Amino acid sequence: MLHVYGIKNCNTVKKAINWLEEHQLPYTFHDYKKEGISENKLEEWEKEISWEKLLNKKGTTWKKLDVEEQATVTDAHTANQVLIKNTSMIKRPVIEGGKQILLGFDELEYASSLK
Repeated sequence: MLHVYGIKNCNTVKKAINWLEEHQLPYTFHDYKKEGISENKLEEWEKEISWEKLLNKKGTTWKKLDVEEQATVTDAHTANQVLIKNTSMIKRPVIEGGKQILLGFDELEYASSLK
């Protein structure tokens, strides 16, 4: 079973869930807004995906941080502390359960990794 992490109203998450449903792939959903994220889970992902890729610096949540707080994010530990407090800064979705952990939405990557 696949496990999808994200935020329900995120357009990219919606695309990913629609793709999974169209391809009849069962999944469970973990909503960051309701359930948060643990440092252990972030560290687990970071064994396959760098913290730099998990941290979405293009989003409005990152841009709303003051420059001093942005400057404190220099490694996985400091990034994880910011991500735990601001889960909407985690690139979405994160999908576990295929051949690898998938980040974001890419139909070709999904087709090759999840089927």
